[in-house]
Amino acid sequence: MIDTHCHLEMDAFDGDREEIIKKARDAGLEFIITVGSDLQGCKETVALARQYDFIYAAVGIHPHNSKDFREDVFTRIKEWSKDDKVVAIGEVGLDYHYDHSPRDVQRNVFIRQIEYAKETDLPLVVHSRESKWDTLKILEETNITKGVMHCFSGDIEMAEKAMAMGLYISIAGPVTFKNASRLREIVKFIPDDYLLIETDAPYLAPEPLRGKRNEPAFVVHTAKFLAGLRGVSIGDIERITSVNAKRLFGIGELLEGEIAYEIRDNLYLNMTNRCTNKCVFCVRFHVDFLKGHNLRLKDEPTEGELRDAIGDPSRYKEVVFCGYGEPLLRLDVVKSLASWIKKKGVRVRINTNGHGNIIHKRNILHELRGIVDSISISLNAHDEETYQRICRPAFKDAFKEVLNFAVQAKRYIPEVRATVVTMKEVDISKCKKITDGLDVRLRVRRLDVVG
Repeated sequence: MIDTHCHLEMDAFDGDREEIIKKARDAGLEFIITVGSDLQGCKETVALARQYDFIYAAVGIHPHNSKDFREDVFTRIKEWSKDDKVVAIGEVGLDYHYDHSPRDVQRNVFIRQIEYAKETDLPLVVHSRESKWDTLKILEETNITKGVMHCFSGDIEMAEKAMAMGLYISIAGPVTFKNASRLREIVKFIPDDYLLIETDAPYLAPEPLRGKRNEPAFVVHTAKFLAGLRGVSIGDIERITSVNAKRLFGIGELLEGEIAYEIRDNLYLNMTNRCTNKCVFCVRFHVDFLKGHNLRLKDEPTEGELRDAIGDPSRYKEVVFCGYGEPLLRLDVVKSLASWIKKKGVRVRINTNGHGNIIHKRNILHELRGIVDSISISLNAHDEETYQRICRPAFKDAFKEVLNFAVQAKRYIPEVRATVVTMKEVDISKCKKITDGLDVRLRVRRLDVVG
């Protein structure tokens, strides 16, 4: 796990800083980013980052200290930012709760640091408290595209607008507080690709440690809470947020393409990156990662490589043929692996675009009888015209063939369902009428939420 925001340089840690850093390492933290907020703090964060290989620094002037911003201060920030261990400009922004600095001064200093972050291509660590509209206005007008809304405390509208600019949303201990129901609803909404986690230590210790001095090792409590809130495992949260942190801050190494990957207690098989659809909403056209797993394959895996990656199938509740492409393009491998998995007593599911019969120019579904327990078919439209526009299939009359595939699947597969992604072009009620007519269960998936 990575604590993307803490303040190890603060005097709250003067008595036991080395011990706290060791505890973080022992707790399994891969990296820590310690964040400056004034001139002296920035100096000390850089010194800590230079001292410890797994600690990185961010340098910037906090809105509370904007009144102390001078050219010589800015010069020092610029000098430190060139250090290899400095990975962001921050903590910067606006704070209208305390108003320790005049608001016009806060805004001017914020803008200057944004422009410098853009100049250096360093991500921006943004503090915003009771200053929603001014923060968003400045971020939009400066055309910022790289950064994070740290210790997010805004509303859903603010989160949406920030993510639309390309900014990450970082969640800290307050999400665990009893009175944080609004924040919890927002956290459920944030797509995996935009989620980060932090402590903001020494502040805001999470439950069950609220009221104590916070420290980087306590990030695990927030991670466990997020896992429960989002219906995933803590391993999923660790992986998702770590990959996002590495991508944003340019630290650590990212995994190569994976051919078998775990989400919750299921194992997913990434058979191919080829697909007979080019859906406008498909995540594979935008990122390499799904729930923290790199699914961009260099080569298609052999059956032997897939078996090796699966290991013992009995460790999983279900094995799902899925990935970044259409698994039924590799029908023979699917059949062989599904048969082997079933003999181990494990459920098998196939996630498909429903083109299997068109691809192979025959009804393939009877070949899956007895080795596939469940099949999930991407419907994604309420009529042929909409399907052609959104899914951009390689075949004519593809929508009709998808419906026929669902009808045929019911004859051979015990559990058949259709899925549709929420888009303004798609009439969900009409999709429901179609699936009711086919006697197939419909699952509606929200756009940008995968898995």
